[in-house]
Amino acid sequence: MDDKLSIRVNVADRYYPLKVERENEEKIRKAARMINEKVLQYKQRYTDKDVQDFLAMAALQYVIKLTEEEEKIENDYLPDAINELIQKIDSVLETKE
Repeated sequence: MDDKLSIRVNVADRYYPLKVERENEEKIRKAARMINEKVLQYKQRYTDKDVQDFLAMAALQYVIKLTEEEEKIENDYLPDAINELIQKIDSVLETKE
């Protein structure tokens, strides 16, 4: 059985037909809403630009945020993993003595 769902997503006043996994539908619709909200903010702030400029700025802003979150996760994860390994090594060494 095909679990793909056909949907139409509005991004910057254009509709895009997509086939998506059912479990991803809400994430995709939420992403489109977020993009549209950001584009609207730029439209209200800058009247002399076109939609392409607003989409580019929205994409840039979201990718910067994504990159910052990925770096934060990477930096937070590594020390925890190292501490966990140290604890395991200590535990093994204590049982050997």
